[in-house]
Amino acid sequence: MTALTEFFERFLGNGLAADYCLAIWETVYITLLGTAIAYIFGMVLGVILYGTAQGSIFSNKIVNSVLGIIINIFRSVPFIILLILTQPVAKLIVRTKLGNPAFIVYLSIAAIPFVARMVESSLKEVDAGVIEAAQAMGCNNFQLIFKVLIPEAKPSLLTGAAIAFTTILGYTPMTYLIGGGGLGNMAIRFGIYRFNADIMYVSSILLILIVQIFQEGFTILGNMTDRRRRNNNR
Repeated sequence: MTALTEFFERFLGNGLAADYCLAIWETVYITLLGTAIAYIFGMVLGVILYGTAQGSIFSNKIVNSVLGIIINIFRSVPFIILLILTQPVAKLIVRTKLGNPAFIVYLSIAAIPFVARMVESSLKEVDAGVIEAAQAMGCNNFQLIFKVLIPEAKPSLLTGAAIAFTTILGYTPMTYLIGGGGLGNMAIRFGIYRFNADIMYVSSILLILIVQIFQEGFTILGNMTDRRRRNNNR
């Protein structure tokens, strides 16, 4: 952290080096934790959506329809409105409606429906022949999900994680509304409100760099877990 502070101080010389370092850490921390929570719950809902679909492994039209409607409703609500509506939930979970902990709750709630639909889509990409072969070998639904579907869909799921990370990162500037931190908040508070274009541009560039780094990381992980790609390289 000290080296990073010295880097910003040397190249920017505006006395905000420590603020930039803290903002980077808060942005990455908020985004990663929000993505992780959203993927944990979104994975469960995505599996249920996939499994209860007509002709799927444990088809249930009522559950699929009700869950689909609820997810679509949450997906259609603008984030700023969802942030206001879910403040009681944040208060219940983290004992506050303000700051980074509360914002992580808001981010997670907003991202879970989005992730659920991506997980459902990724599972639908699994070859039906693989599923039929696993069922013929006597796999139960639990084994089919965790030993066949999710491993086979892993490259697509990692690609979806990169998309979710980028989407959640795009919401982080909203932290300024509830006293949170991060690069987006810094760009608005020091850049826009104080008419300092340099701070706004630097913060935006840093956000772009963070997106590129994590996008490349998820892409590499996706390629490493893609059996088809590995087989073609042999």
